[in-house]
Amino acid sequence: MAKHMSTKTTFDEAKALDDAYVMHTYGRLPVEFVSGSGAELVGSDGKIYLDFLAGIGCVSMGHANPVVAEAIRQQLGRVWQVGNYYYVEHRGELARALSELLSTITDEQGHALGSTGTTWKTFFANSGAEANEGALKVARRWGETNLGGAAGIVSARQSFHGRTLATLAATGQDVFHQSFGPFPEGFASVPLNDIDSLAAAVDAGGVCAVMLECVQGEGGVWPADLDYLRAVRQLCDERGLALVIDEVQTGFFRCGAPFSYQLAGIEPDVVSMAKGIADGFPMGAVAARAELADLMRPGDHGSTFGGNALAAAAGLATVTALQDWEIGEHVIATGAYLAQKLAALPHVSEVRGRGLMRGAQFDVPIANEVVSEGLEAGLVLNHIGDSILRFLPPLVVTNEQIDDMAERLAALIERLA
Repeated sequence: MAKHMSTKTTFDEAKALDDAYVMHTYGRLPVEFVSGSGAELVGSDGKIYLDFLAGIGCVSMGHANPVVAEAIRQQLGRVWQVGNYYYVEHRGELARALSELLSTITDEQGHALGSTGTTWKTFFANSGAEANEGALKVARRWGETNLGGAAGIVSARQSFHGRTLATLAATGQDVFHQSFGPFPEGFASVPLNDIDSLAAAVDAGGVCAVMLECVQGEGGVWPADLDYLRAVRQLCDERGLALVIDEVQTGFFRCGAPFSYQLAGIEPDVVSMAKGIADGFPMGAVAARAELADLMRPGDHGSTFGGNALAAAAGLATVTALQDWEIGEHVIATGAYLAQKLAALPHVSEVRGRGLMRGAQFDVPIANEVVSEGLEAGLVLNHIGDSILRFLPPLVVTNEQIDDMAERLAALIERLA
């Protein structure tokens, strides 16, 4: 008879079960995290780690945040799932809070200045890929209604929008396309920060939308120039195209502003979100300005679990806490400090990104080894290829923790380089 679920397993037993029964779609590192607090994690062996990945950018308010945990606990005693045929507690409040955040006006550093007053309407999903699927459908409905049926989507090379077939088609990296074609038609990609190439792709005809990340995370932490984003908004306005901004990784104050497009002083038509929305609880969302959102009718899109009561409670608690704690101001300051400390590390030739989303470019191909051996040094790190480290710590990380990480990382680099 199978063991009861509450039976404690050793790390070796957990690894053996994972190896035997879980698809090998990830190259796992040899640690099992069992608890955490703020920007720290604890392994099953009791070792404490500094976390500079935050569940791949999800744990915005820190591990086991008591405010979010209490909201989930309260909802657990009420109801979890009823389906989207009915109204759900906290979902409307969360959608209103998102509308207010999406309408924020900031300066180029991310300091809030006011509001555009735009009303945004949200569809709730469970992940970033689902959010982007919804964004693509809204964009194509816009093309059907306003552009004579145009359905083409232009994205950027080195982008990443998800692992479903449609979001893979929108992803501008061939490495993710191998073995899984044919893909849905109507997608093209052009170099980031090249407005002439984008204009040429748009003017080839049949395009309904441009889809961009303001900072390409999986592509290597490459930021879109703010002037480029302004030019893209103008281009879309002139051609009547929908501008879709993928904020799955950059949203919820990750780059300082509530959403990274606000640093350029623009407002998109459609925004996809996930990761930081609920402090790591599984949730995604796509929001559109009312002009586009109102084109979607009952039956056009759906999700069994999207916006369920637990997710809505976690999301509302997280978004409220992010604002109450004025986390954006903290991110602006600690993000600048992190960039400074990374730039001073040996063999780091460039530091890219914004806020607490940073990429450190090495001049030697040691990133993979740094991540794997970083665990021995008590560091949770992430690499992209063999020469880039990506840093996505919980937004509550402190300067003291950044100092500690940088000291350990410097010693590790010196040993490996």
